[in-house]
Amino acid sequence: QVQLVESGGGLVQAGGSLRLSCAATRPSFTNYDMGWFRQAPGKEREFVSAISWTGGLIYYSDSVKDRFTISRDNAKNAVYLQMNSLKPEDTAVYYCAARPGDRSRSYSVRIFYDIWGQGAQVTVSS
Repeated sequence: QVQLVESGGGLVQAGGSLRLSCAATRPSFTNYDMGWFRQAPGKEREFVSAISWTGGLIYYSDSVKDRFTISRDNAKNAVYLQMNSLKPEDTAVYYCAARPGDRSRSYSVRIFYDIWGQGAQVTVSS
């Protein structure tokens, strides 16, 4: 089973940028859809972005669209989340998630993902 490890979180000032990485351990995650979710203190875990296993389908939540970019490198078993123009409200623990590729299921619903990373803290100061 694929295991996921996030990295790249940290503290940044508002308006700054961070890049999160999610490394998938063996076996290869080539055929897995990948998603990023986040959870702020006292709030539900929410969808941020997702990319299909082919890379041909990409989705963003309205709150991050035009600021965040998701990408994947199947040769490196990695998925990335480039976060620009960060805002204090982006502060959260960010989770990488994976599921076997399935276009029939919504990409933004967390229960449709089977495998989760441990999370990476992102803190944006005002």
